[in-house]
Amino acid sequence: MRQFRFSVLVRVCLFLLLVFPTAAATAQDDIERRVNDLLARMTLEEKIGQMNLISHGLPLRWEDIAEGKVGALLNFNNAQDVARAQALARQSRLKIPLLFGLDVLHGFRTQFPLPLGEAAAFNPRLSRLASEWGAREAAHVGVNWTFAPMADLSRDSRWGRIVEGFGEDPHLGSVLTAARVEGFQAGGLATAVKHFAGYGAPQGGRDYDTTYIPRASMYDIYLPPFRAALEAGAASFMAAFNALNGEPSTANAWLLTDVLRHQWGFDGFVTSDWAGIHELIGHGVAEDGADAARMAVMAGVDMDMMGRLYIQHLPEEVRAGRVPESVIDEAVRRILRTKMKLGLFDKPDIDPAHTDAEFPTPEARRLAREVARETLVLLQNRGDVLPVKPGIRSVAVVGPLADAPRDQFGPHGARAHPEDSVTILEGIRRRASQTGIDVRHAPACDLFCRSTDQLPAAIAAAQASDLVIAVFGEPGDLSGEAASRAHMNLSGRQAEVLEALAATGKPIALVIVGGRPLVLGNLAEKIPSILMAWYPGTEGGPAVADVLFGDVSPSGKLPVTWPRATGQMPLYYNRLPTGRPTLAENRFTLKYQDEEITPLYPFGWGLSYTRFGYSEPAIAKPQLEAGEELEVSVTVTNTGDRPGQEVVQLYTRDPVASRSRPLQELKAFEKVALNPGEAKRLTLRIPFEDLGFHLDDGTHLVEAGAIQVFVGGNSLAEPVGEARIMETIRTPPGQRASSSTIAQ
Repeated sequence: MRQFRFSVLVRVCLFLLLVFPTAAATAQDDIERRVNDLLARMTLEEKIGQMNLISHGLPLRWEDIAEGKVGALLNFNNAQDVARAQALARQSRLKIPLLFGLDVLHGFRTQFPLPLGEAAAFNPRLSRLASEWGAREAAHVGVNWTFAPMADLSRDSRWGRIVEGFGEDPHLGSVLTAARVEGFQAGGLATAVKHFAGYGAPQGGRDYDTTYIPRASMYDIYLPPFRAALEAGAASFMAAFNALNGEPSTANAWLLTDVLRHQWGFDGFVTSDWAGIHELIGHGVAEDGADAARMAVMAGVDMDMMGRLYIQHLPEEVRAGRVPESVIDEAVRRILRTKMKLGLFDKPDIDPAHTDAEFPTPEARRLAREVARETLVLLQNRGDVLPVKPGIRSVAVVGPLADAPRDQFGPHGARAHPEDSVTILEGIRRRASQTGIDVRHAPACDLFCRSTDQLPAAIAAAQASDLVIAVFGEPGDLSGEAASRAHMNLSGRQAEVLEALAATGKPIALVIVGGRPLVLGNLAEKIPSILMAWYPGTEGGPAVADVLFGDVSPSGKLPVTWPRATGQMPLYYNRLPTGRPTLAENRFTLKYQDEEITPLYPFGWGLSYTRFGYSEPAIAKPQLEAGEELEVSVTVTNTGDRPGQEVVQLYTRDPVASRSRPLQELKAFEKVALNPGEAKRLTLRIPFEDLGFHLDDGTHLVEAGAIQVFVGGNSLAEPVGEARIMETIRTPPGQRASSSTIAQ
């Protein structure tokens, strides 16, 4: 019977392999036929109307929709307005449906942790679920397109928008970006992956400033998450604001056409960012609006967000012969193709009776709490201050961010309602009440800690309690877009308040709410326990309480390197080696005169309430041929007395290559849950091509020679041994490695 079932299964699989590619090809052919038929019936003005993206409010003229002058809308977040706009589109001559875009970065009504915090979970399953749930809620009111995920890698915490991404590592970023794209799609939203590309490396950490990134670094560091998004099915890309190596991204044909379309084969569309085409004038590369519109469309920007330059200037540019109509046709073809792939021509319009009032549902709250718990990073815990001990009878919760429901969301809250939020103070009170622990609350200062008038009350509360839980960090307005910071210390007089609390002699656990690492100075020595909570979202309070009281062991890991001082930035683990590595006794080596060269906490760092041991690491095949995988096994054991989760991290280094290679590179990771005393044998695999690197022209090399391997719980992983690549593989830009590309 078993053999019969296996035989049937094989035949079914063969049938599906034969039939489904044909069916997919037929569906694609049908879409192309419908697109070409529709395009042939469009006037030039109707074509350019599809390339026009306008926001709710001014300068939107509702009658423009019925006249075919708008292809997409943004900042529509309720079903009534969506239904009205779509009905007007159905009244237009060709009845082409609209895209409705919104920044659904970390939830719609239910708020999940901000993406950088979510990245700390090192758990693509949760990233996918969080994105799917946010998409479900947004789609319920008619939104069908999100300006997310942000795939910008950043190595500089001064940049405020680091909170919207995944941190500093291209492998972690690729895995999580793909998971987010898949989640948004599963929940009903098309994605506009942003900001293409290099936006996360502005000079001085200043938002909107220029970036200088060598082409090889673009291919190896900054572009992989975008390619992962494309391969996961991203519908569109958003061009970045910044100039890359002196060429604004909105007019950068190398990025938008050579890489994205020719090398990667992307057939979706590209939108500008908000008035990004108009900003070409400010960049100094366009003389006026007509010049900017022409440059952008010729470079590969298909849709103009809030610039109105396409609809104002492109008809004349085409009729004057300065822009071929074939360029317009191709841009519109990409937009129409996307709308048809999304099924917008066939779906019923949204029911205007739909509202977001039914959210957050109990299921959404449960998931938001689950995600938030895994994002929390225990940075230090001297003396095992945490979790809260059974003998504790009173707790003082001090700090303005303990009871700040709006700031718990962080920036880009979509349809967030502060009243939905369970604050950290409330979460602690609920949990403490279960064991009869008395909770006192004293803000100590205002939200930005400009005054310490309330400090005496906070000191009194601390002195009258067995434990102090201090909740400080960055209010939401200090993080996100246009929130770059030159000084990364705790803002206002927070440090003064924390110094005073430490002087009471009471055990203190500091909970940091914020969008990035902050410089702690000597507070890291004076405060024994520090928990990074990021912006934890709607259920942040219960999630933080779960960890503080030990109901859940913290398992988050840092997706960014934590600096000791602002002057260390940009700071990242996968830097290149130097000819003068740091030697304590030698002044003329890599170092600072006034600060340690090392970070306060390294990339991948995060403690637990239990302990994990690594043993018996092994490399399955020490000699690798093209097409094989580097396979590394290790046994991980929970050697403590609590259940916990560990993120097992695999790093490699190419010590001798034709160009300098990073000291370490994360290549694989896996999160594993273990009970006390439990051990698991894990096997992590790295595809052969991931052991290589790019040249400036996009050529990919996997060079013959040794590859060093490291395994551990953070980027200070222990060496395992070496594998040897037996042949050099050279792959031209845009192609995949194969045996035919072996270098001669």
